[in-house]
Amino acid sequence: MKGKLQVKKETTFMETHDGVRLEADIYRRESEENLPVLLMRQPYGKAIASTVVYAHPSWYAAQGFLVVIQDVRGRGTSEGEFKLFSHEIEDGLETVNWVAQLPGSNGKVGMYGFSYQGMTQLYAACSHPTALKTICPAMIAYDLYTDWAYENGAFCLQANLAWAIQLAAETARRQSDILAYNILAYAAQNLPLSHPSNQFIENLRKYAPSNFYYEWLNHPHPGEYWAKLSPKNLMQDVDLPMLHIGGWFDPYLRGTINLYQEMKTRSKLGQKLIIGPWGHLPWGHKLGEIDYGEAAISQIDILQVNWFNKYLKGIDTELLDKPPVALFEMGSNQWQYFENFPHNNQQTYYLASNGLASIQAGELITQKNTEIGEDKLVHDPWRPVPSLGGHGAIPAGSFDRSRLDCRSDILTYISPNLPEDLHIVGEVKAEFYCVADSPSFDLCAILSEMYPDGRVYNFSQGYVRVNSDKLPVKLSLQPTCMRLSQGNRLCLSLSAACFPAYAVNPGTGQFPEENDLIERKIITLTLHSGGDHPSQIRVWKPNP
Repeated sequence: MKGKLQVKKETTFMETHDGVRLEADIYRRESEENLPVLLMRQPYGKAIASTVVYAHPSWYAAQGFLVVIQDVRGRGTSEGEFKLFSHEIEDGLETVNWVAQLPGSNGKVGMYGFSYQGMTQLYAACSHPTALKTICPAMIAYDLYTDWAYENGAFCLQANLAWAIQLAAETARRQSDILAYNILAYAAQNLPLSHPSNQFIENLRKYAPSNFYYEWLNHPHPGEYWAKLSPKNLMQDVDLPMLHIGGWFDPYLRGTINLYQEMKTRSKLGQKLIIGPWGHLPWGHKLGEIDYGEAAISQIDILQVNWFNKYLKGIDTELLDKPPVALFEMGSNQWQYFENFPHNNQQTYYLASNGLASIQAGELITQKNTEIGEDKLVHDPWRPVPSLGGHGAIPAGSFDRSRLDCRSDILTYISPNLPEDLHIVGEVKAEFYCVADSPSFDLCAILSEMYPDGRVYNFSQGYVRVNSDKLPVKLSLQPTCMRLSQGNRLCLSLSAACFPAYAVNPGTGQFPEENDLIERKIITLTLHSGGDHPSQIRVWKPNP
């Protein structure tokens, strides 16, 4: 059996065109035949090899591949200076060419990995190495601004800050700066729940002055800075078979879907999309407070081996015969298959209220209402609405938010008991006729399933920074695939903050490094519903 064959590991290196030594671990089984190569390029130490979500490289090697796990420039044991994403196109090209010529290689290369390791696949593909035959990007940003750093104009504070500290701590470790490493490692376990310009951020600035975090803060709008870094602008002429992998609670899901949609439209080669009930990590059957059952246990390793067998060895398998879009339906806890990512069969829910949605909840109704409603929401920056699960917070996932929705700075709208199961799939869109007494405000919208006993579990949410009085405020929520059970109810929660997942808006639209806590103002939002102001949520249901 393949799994019983002995796999050996060796550590070696290549040298880039500018003389930088990049180290890699190579895993190979005993074989006299030349094998295709599976390459992962990552910044966290090659020994980890993304085993937080994937099987160990030795398992992949036992399936008949030469597996190479490389530390990117300036990370792990590789030489050079690490600068976020900046060297990955040239280094990716040279690495693919190098591994294709390794002893025991048959010259065909596939890449896999998630997050930064997913991004290195896209950057390598931009340079069109002839040996690169297929990639399996998971949880990536296609547009770095809209899919990673910012969401609808709002800075993704918690995720960006946590990652910045992790990378800064690794830099300190490489430089043998014990003091800096200890301070940053402590900070990583104690992310701030207050204004980010406190001592916490001062330590990051002091011990990691060149960290990407400040560059991202200083570029709060789309532009040339983001265009130069984003795969979307670099790989328009790339065509490779791709296995796209995402999670319903992954903060970068929109990047995964956007890349798939574009490749599906223009590619002449195989494209497959799979989205499970997972956060950025882990990819298991439990996330947040929900157990999604055995069907949710990751089969990505097996699927990837079958994918690589097809595109690197020419071996077809039945696992790839199903429709190209595989979506895990939460609620029924079953996989559903589609020919395309769903975007039709729309169902609209309109908001209705007697003005007390912050106290006793308004309604979600399926018919336009003529009665005009007006709800007031007051945002106090001293006690912003906290984040709880979803895709933007740490930890991610679905949690009972019934205690949170009792806050009077959250507007809630609830449907009647569902007469039958409600299946929601694909994009979720919202339009809110909302104005504020400040030049700028934020709006967070969360969809949940409410149970008869009062439990409320979130399954999709969106966040937007509003800097104009143009109505309605349009908002895209996280795509989803969800079955709400008959007798339960659909619940919408609206707030002006979701902290620390997103930076608090001081009322001016400025970003964290541009304002002090003392400058933050109390903001009053007015949400209109009914009549000429049909605030609404639009969901898509599977075709009958």
